Amino acid sequence: MASISSALLLAAFFIYLIATVFFSLAVTGEHKQKEAKKNKKWDNVGFALATLGLVLQLGYFITRWIAAGHAPISNMFEYTVFLGMTISFGFLILHLIYKKSVLGLFTMPLVTIIIAYASVFPTEISPLIPALQTYWLQIHVSTTAIGQGILAIGFVAGLVYLIRVVDQSKRSKQTFWLEAIMFTMVSAVGIAFTLFLFSLLNYEVTFNWVNELETESQIDYQIPAIVGPHEGEFASSSNGNFGPLFETPSWMNGVESPRKFNTFLWSLVSGIILYSGLRVSLRKRISGAIQPLLSKTNPQLFDEVSYRSVVIGFPIFTLGGLIFAMIWAQIAWTRFWGWDPKEVWALITFLFYAAYLHLRLSRGWHGEKSAWLMVIGFAIIMFNLLFINLVVAGLHSYA
Repeated sequence: MASISSALLLAAFFIYLIATVFFSLAVTGEHKQKEAKKNKKWDNVGFALATLGLVLQLGYFITRWIAAGHAPISNMFEYTVFLGMTISFGFLILHLIYKKSVLGLFTMPLVTIIIAYASVFPTEISPLIPALQTYWLQIHVSTTAIGQGILAIGFVAGLVYLIRVVDQSKRSKQTFWLEAIMFTMVSAVGIAFTLFLFSLLNYEVTFNWVNELETESQIDYQIPAIVGPHEGEFASSSNGNFGPLFETPSWMNGVESPRKFNTFLWSLVSGIILYSGLRVSLRKRISGAIQPLLSKTNPQLFDEVSYRSVVIGFPIFTLGGLIFAMIWAQIAWTRFWGWDPKEVWALITFLFYAAYLHLRLSRGWHGEKSAWLMVIGFAIIMFNLLFINLVVAGLHSYA
């Protein structure tokens, strides 16, 4: 079952890539009014492929559940893949409402990037630790992911709006931050490719170190060590030893944080290389190269899409990320709230989107201001998912 699950996920990944191609054909064809029927055809094919991708991901989810004996949302790999599935689900719903190919052109790459980035984390099936052996795992985690997936569509719509309206003819703060978003997405692709390359080489290096529990242990790297464990010692390597160039700061005491910090640095390195190559080949900013494709796009429509995604996703996230989380915390730890880093950032996410709704409804923050808030909101979600889980020690470090 585990091998079938992996095959289904890989198939879904490539189907989403192909769907991106068809959505791009539909978008580029919008400039030619005589090809309206063909554009509709490309859009329908893209939507059908996106639906097939979601069905394949659902197949992955079910078969991995059977293989593991529990819902596959208990670690970073499983949760990240599940988040990609919820984003795809949210896209399909909104596409049925708005019938806009541009939404697919941006959402499908985001889903593929998230699935690819999930490969950064260990993919092995492991038994649940006692703290997670409860039905509250499915209730809390799945509801939170669905809320975040729908909110991610708001980010996509906001990004479309910004690329459409920001003046690319001159440098500005807006163009800088748009390119920062593009660089981040390119970096996610870069680290996934880097890990795949070194996995083909069967690369592994091991260090001895004192872990976050203050006991001596070993930590394995699957890519060369730019940064090693704090006061760690080289133990062995399958392909020779590179580095480390420096050590992880002592305050990074999350579970296997040296390895995770090393992966982050490789994300930057691979992102810089890949982004530089794209800039040289395009001879302009990536967002500037995309902008002509959106000339027929109505920015006000995507402003509405981002707002509706928050109206739908915010209550679901609140239910899963705060209310269900506090109920589970009371059952597991005999308190509703403990200011754990994960809890704090869930609260920050809640307050941010509550502020967004307040500013939009009472202060009239529509258009570009609203779009930038969508970008910041998704950045908060990603920071909570990646940095808080991977680097900062807390009660949720088992994720």
